[in-house]
Amino acid sequence: MNKADLIQAVADATDLNKAEAGRALDAIIDAITNALTRNDTVSLVGFGTFAVKERAERQGRNPQTGDSITIKAAKMPAFKPGKALKDAVN
Repeated sequence: MNKADLIQAVADATDLNKAEAGRALDAIIDAITNALTRNDTVSLVGFGTFAVKERAERQGRNPQTGDSITIKAAKMPAFKPGKALKDAVN
């Protein structure tokens, strides 16, 4: 399912037309993104939790030359599914 399919599914499940459903989906994505940029977590009970994880600096290897390189520390978005989502999938 891509974004267009998701917008259509939201429009079908609600009284919104596709344009309104698209704006609603964009607003949700923006709200989650803004929260994560502030290092906040977004918890949707039953669905899951979006959070920011810290990745430590580590050593890697350049595949072309075989030289050892240092990969910088980074913040990565992460998603932990909730129990209801896990149960629905299984």
